[in-house]
Amino acid sequence: MLKGRIILSKENMTLIKTIRASKIPEVTLLFWIMKICATTLGETAGDLLSMTLDVGYAVSSILLLSVFLIAVSGQLFVKRYIPVLFWIVIVATSTAGTTMSDYMDRTLGLGYATGALILVSILIGVLALWYYEERSLSVSKITTFRGELFYWIAILFSNTLGTALGDFLADSSGLGFAGGAILISALLALVVLAHYFTKIPTVLLFWIAFVLTRPFGATFGDLFTKSPDNGGLGFGTTGSSLILFSILATLVLYETIRTKRIRQSISSSSTK
Repeated sequence: MLKGRIILSKENMTLIKTIRASKIPEVTLLFWIMKICATTLGETAGDLLSMTLDVGYAVSSILLLSVFLIAVSGQLFVKRYIPVLFWIVIVATSTAGTTMSDYMDRTLGLGYATGALILVSILIGVLALWYYEERSLSVSKITTFRGELFYWIAILFSNTLGTALGDFLADSSGLGFAGGAILISALLALVVLAHYFTKIPTVLLFWIAFVLTRPFGATFGDLFTKSPDNGGLGFGTTGSSLILFSILATLVLYETIRTKRIRQSISSSSTK
């Protein structure tokens, strides 16, 4: 290999196929780290808008859904995977999901359990319709406009469901923040074990993990925002949002550089 050229290892060859075939990233450990960071940022940013700035859940939901629609429109019409755009949409689904869940559970008075059941039903319905239309629920190779549209609708409602589930475990189940965090962590560990040691479909495990990482990330949001007297670090919603934004921006920059280098390597190899 020439100096400066990325080595086309088995891992990179897998990523090459993903880059060529889809506009979404490969599901790796980095993906899940960025997802947790993005959804935690969505939690703190959503709370910053609805509670700290005191605009209310209804107005926040409308504003953040508008941001999501603008961001996802850009994602749907680009021709390739662009890390910064993809993760902007993920953060938008998380912030919108936070306020949508709070609006359902608190403003409409449905409660956490009822809200979660409604959202589970919607998510199952979206996935069922997606499979009916596309004959696939693949999250590693989405090449059609309709398939990607279903993907983002499912992402939005899975993040909203994750918020409702986390609130239910923390406030209504009797487990509290610590108990809820332990339960979610244990469930995620079971998902990982199921991935490696069972034949449960990967796509099913993906959506279970996607929902569970939402309340898992919220526990980190609580750690950042709550005062030291309540067991937190005391950064508040503004400070926490800035910290999480900085972390996510760094990871997105890394992913952008990595993806660009692999594309350049593909281009160099194809000219030989």
